[in-house]
Amino acid sequence: MQLTLHSEYALRVLLYLGAREGNPSSTREISAAYRISKHHLVRVVQTLAEHGYLSVTPGRGGGIALARHPGSIRLGDVVRDAEPRMRLAECFDRASNHCVLTPVCTLKPVLDEALAALFAALNRYTLQDLLAGGARRKMASRLIRIAG
Repeated sequence: MQLTLHSEYALRVLLYLGAREGNPSSTREISAAYRISKHHLVRVVQTLAEHGYLSVTPGRGGGIALARHPGSIRLGDVVRDAEPRMRLAECFDRASNHCVLTPVCTLKPVLDEALAALFAALNRYTLQDLLAGGARRKMASRLIRIAG
């Protein structure tokens, strides 16, 4: 299993903004720091803003900033919000499921449990946890050097 780029970039955006300690940033700045597509990043920022993780102030003096304290942003919630249709197998999507075993399947409950365990494990951590113990300074320093 692999997260989509949308989820991965969502986590990266939150890390970037968390490392900046409340200083607003632009999508151009974040895309340069991570060397990722600005176009894709704009969609990620929209998703995060829609779910209340970010505040977006348009215009010349605007920018993107965390809308919540890093301690209240649970990683599993972010991934779930970024990937609302996450599925481990075809049978997770009733509309596109063509598996002939569905009526008698014993695998789907196991996969359901595994997916729930993934989100539970991620939700044991917050953005604050990732930024604790000097990690915030190291991350900010590294991103500033990369964006140069």
